[in-house]
Amino acid sequence: MRLGFSVASVCVLAAVLLLVAGASWKFEHKNRAGAEPSATAADSAAAELVDAHIRALQPGHLTDVASTDQQTVKPWFDGKTAFSPPVPDLGAQDFPLVGARLDVFQGRTVAALVYARRKHFISVFLWPDVTQDMEQYAGSMNGYQWISWKHSGLRFCAVSDTNRNDLAALKDLFNR
Repeated sequence: MRLGFSVASVCVLAAVLLLVAGASWKFEHKNRAGAEPSATAADSAAAELVDAHIRALQPGHLTDVASTDQQTVKPWFDGKTAFSPPVPDLGAQDFPLVGARLDVFQGRTVAALVYARRKHFISVFLWPDVTQDMEQYAGSMNGYQWISWKHSGLRFCAVSDTNRNDLAALKDLFNR
């Protein structure tokens, strides 16, 4: 079956697609970097975790283990991470557990717990953090909120398109 496209028209189409892809990349890179050239390390890390959360929202990527039972989720991490992540049951506080997955952040495997809040999903990324940095960082980008904090030798970062107050409330529940 012959489609009737000439080599020249295919080359023109390919050139247009490359031009559009390049312009799109430049636009996205400029928007992500923002107008200020001095993006902090926290902002850079947050951008990576926001991207991971967005990828997880694609069909079939949200959880590796889907369960509302912390007694199912917590042992699922055994042998998959070098630490035992806390998996609090926060359903009574309107943050029901949805499940968990493994993710990669800055070249290392991290735990990602998934909670729901109304019709929003929240990814709570966590990993061991031996630094002395106890600061809390928060911000928003591309319509997603994030908050990062340290507690009990772990660094946490919650990401969602829910509001900032919901993430702060979730952080407070994790720190109990």
